[in-house]
Amino acid sequence: KQQNTTMTPSLRIPSRPLFESLLSLATLLFAFTILLSSSSLLVQAISTMTTNKINNIVIAIAMEAEAAPFIQHLSLQPVTDFFPSTTPFLAYQGTHHQCNLTVITNGKDMVHGTGVDNVGTIPAALSTYLALSQLNNDGAESSVDLLINAGTCGGFKKMGAQVGDVYLTTSVAHHDRRIPIPSFTDYGIGKIESAQVINLASSINAKMGVCTTGNSLDAHDLDHFHMDKNQASVKDMEAAAIAWSCALHQTPHFGLKVVTDIVDGDKPTQEEFLENLHTAAVSLQEALPKTIEYICGKGHDEL
Repeated sequence: KQQNTTMTPSLRIPSRPLFESLLSLATLLFAFTILLSSSSLLVQAISTMTTNKINNIVIAIAMEAEAAPFIQHLSLQPVTDFFPSTTPFLAYQGTHHQCNLTVITNGKDMVHGTGVDNVGTIPAALSTYLALSQLNNDGAESSVDLLINAGTCGGFKKMGAQVGDVYLTTSVAHHDRRIPIPSFTDYGIGKIESAQVINLASSINAKMGVCTTGNSLDAHDLDHFHMDKNQASVKDMEAAAIAWSCALHQTPHFGLKVVTDIVDGDKPTQEEFLENLHTAAVSLQEALPKTIEYICGKGHDEL
């Protein structure tokens, strides 16, 4: 009797060398695909950085006397409901050179009933934080592209500063936040880099340097020691606090400061400051429009 058998087709398995070649080819194709995707993302990121133009600018100015000439010059209008009603801060808005501008000041002291300008780090940090929150929460069209901390400052003669000089900050730091505990030292100094604006400095003929911040108008020997360690060219009472609020919002920022007094000079600081405040405010009013005109419509990499 003849047995009926069914023939099962045999499966042809590639030889080992051929299999390894095919595997290597597949690996190369996968790696090439990943590389193309990464390159595309990189090009997109670079394109975004270079094409993201500056259109919305906040200008933070501590004292009303410093801000008034600029506000009047550009006919900026008060926005009464910009800040919470429980705060003393003031806001003004308008346009200049096709840029949307928001100027904020710290208003007058209500807590102690003195009616003087709210100078120093606390009101500066709070007003800046609230302004950035307000504008960034209004949507992408009002999102802040840049913050400029404009105002007066003391200058250091040994660093080449003279009364009337305009400075753009390279970085900011505290000189009176002394915490002699190793893990707190860097926090106390609180150094924050400013936006790079070397082209702007050349355009408006401004000097550049570190701004050191403290809550006192005068300075004693320990302050001078730490200001020297900060390698400061100028000294103020708000810049480092404003930069901190900007860092929380990831908002690029720099300071534009006009020298009213010489920190390491012979005259008492308060006398020289009051003597030159009006002149410095006028100088600020001249420098700020030039700054805005140079910045508007440019990318951050062009500054």
